[in-house]
Amino acid sequence: MSTQTSTPAGAQWFAVHTLSGKENKVKEYIEKFKRVEELDDFIFEVLLPTEVVSEVKRGKKTSTVRKLMPGYVFVQMKLYDDENKVLNKPWYFVKETTGVIGFVGGDRPTALREADIREIRERVEAGAGKETPKVQYDVGEEVKITDGPFLNLTGRIDEIDPMRGKLKISVSIFGRFTPVELEYWQVERATS
Repeated sequence: MSTQTSTPAGAQWFAVHTLSGKENKVKEYIEKFKRVEELDDFIFEVLLPTEVVSEVKRGKKTSTVRKLMPGYVFVQMKLYDDENKVLNKPWYFVKETTGVIGFVGGDRPTALREADIREIRERVEAGAGKETPKVQYDVGEEVKITDGPFLNLTGRIDEIDPMRGKLKISVSIFGRFTPVELEYWQVERATS
């Protein structure tokens, strides 16, 4: 778990609604131009939570980065002064960024709770270095094997180990059910 340095005075987290698919551009723009616009004392961090997702396309395993909360970025910033009035410079800088629809909460956005941001960070850190399957499976579900020595056989899922990304599947070989262990990406839902 990464430890954050102390929170700057007056800094709070706000959710910013973005156009779909523009989250990265909004994050990059704010991070790049906050210094140029002399907003380092008002805007501190931009968070775009993501996870790595794996799937099989045309027989090949592919990994992509998926946004955990599409359409949103989270900005740690000082938005209100000591009298609880909106500070115009950081407000308009974020609000007028290309791809931003607006702050969640409209003209008087409510800051997110630290616990909410901590939960988002923990979810991102828990998934770091792991791949999440794009398709989730259930015990008892029929699947078709798409890779390995049991290619094109169908079987039933007996166990799911999400920590290791493995499935235990019962496959009928010569009339006997044999358990095999496969990775998520080596199977797909059986079509009826």
